[in-house]
Amino acid sequence: MDLLEYQAKSLFRQMAIPVLPSQRIDNLADLKGLKIPYPVVLKSQVRAGGRGRAGGIKFVENTIDAVAAAQTIFNLPIEGEYPQVLLAEAKYNADRELYLAVLLDPVARRPVLLGSRQGGMDVEGSIEQMQQVAVDQEFSPFYARRLTLKMGLQGDLIQSVSTIVEKMYRLFVEKDLDLVEINPLGISPMGEVMALDGKVSANNEALGRHPDLAALSGNRQSSGLVGERRIPHVPGDRPNFNSKVQQSPPEFDPKSQSPISNSESLQLIELDGNIGILCNGVGLTMATLDAVTHQGGKPANFVNMGSLDRYDAENALRDRAELGLELAAQDKSVKVILVNILGSASKSEEIAAAVAGYLERKARANRHIQVVLRLVEIDDDAVKKRLGQLPVQLASTLDEAAAASVSSAK
Repeated sequence: MDLLEYQAKSLFRQMAIPVLPSQRIDNLADLKGLKIPYPVVLKSQVRAGGRGRAGGIKFVENTIDAVAAAQTIFNLPIEGEYPQVLLAEAKYNADRELYLAVLLDPVARRPVLLGSRQGGMDVEGSIEQMQQVAVDQEFSPFYARRLTLKMGLQGDLIQSVSTIVEKMYRLFVEKDLDLVEINPLGISPMGEVMALDGKVSANNEALGRHPDLAALSGNRQSSGLVGERRIPHVPGDRPNFNSKVQQSPPEFDPKSQSPISNSESLQLIELDGNIGILCNGVGLTMATLDAVTHQGGKPANFVNMGSLDRYDAENALRDRAELGLELAAQDKSVKVILVNILGSASKSEEIAAAVAGYLERKARANRHIQVVLRLVEIDDDAVKKRLGQLPVQLASTLDEAAAASVSSAK
């Protein structure tokens, strides 16, 4: 269960993680009784990412502007989700923005700390700055401090950011969470730290032990879940990539050859190797990049499809996966595409069908490319039968998939 920002920040307050004065806005009339002094920021409360780019975050100076902005935001769908609630929050002047997260590694069954000196909207395009620390023994402040040092923080920020990470970890453990994320953690010119945005994913299987979290499920909206963020084992240190972001070409759907709007387009991050990567979720993507690099390979690019739950329409996931494959293979230097997807059995079947359809289409066009496919919750025999003689290698683990990709790229 993914919480909305205002719900996540309520949990942050309980842990004494600093957040700004804020007020929930259920309708336009609530703005007339706003208790926060202007200027304020109004935020759409949806689970999709990219709210700022989509127009779901607006700064206002007075009540008239606030009412007009709120009306616009209430009527603005972001990835198909309309907000039922807005968050009004005090404006904060940040000198720097960091990224912090605590995630569950479902394979090793242990938490992983993530941190980057570059946070905010462009964090997915700054993979080279992301650092990770696996918590492989009983947690102590040492782990949080190690993360801040790997991030390159200095002076008083080491202690202040370490304290935030410790509180995030305590929240993560006490509430049996899958994710606690602060993006960005704002740093004022005076060195004050502030959680400017937050995401929390609760473990559905543990809600029975946490009635306060279960109660929040009654306030959930029905669509637009935030991107999948559970990650497998993350080996090695963060590689130093020189990457650039390229918006995926919105020109054509792989099957209908009809135009796709920019709002629906996937994002391709270009690197300088010969292995394309298609994943779902930021954490899984970073883990896959790490695994390929650890095996001696060089990623050429990666495409993050985000949460598979957003592709509910018939054939939507298959079509988007085929588009992702098309993007990853558009550079002629790409010799193999590593597809690493974590999802349900039905979603995995759709991904396998997308890979098969894509390769069959390429074969008809007399272009051949290798694919390494790692899925979970699949019937291996059924998938092998569907893929037939197509150039696909199946892998059961991330390390196995990375090794196969590197071998095929040589």
